[in-house]
Amino acid sequence: MKTKAYMDALKNKSVDDLNKELVQAKKELFNLRFQNATNQLDNTARIGEVRKNIARIQTVITQAKKSAK
Repeated sequence: MKTKAYMDALKNKSVDDLNKELVQAKKELFNLRFQNATNQLDNTARIGEVRKNIARIQTVITQAKKSAK
């Protein structure tokens, strides 16, 4: 998914949904790191993508909390 479309999709979700997606992304990152350590990972660029997605999700959560105040 393209970055702008992904950000628009994130902005339309509730904070609870974002937190669930954040947990899933962190689990995926853990699995990717584990696969990388055991030389089973083919696409190492995926680690960077997931890290950036985690940052994007956290940014949207922070924005939603600030706008709710």
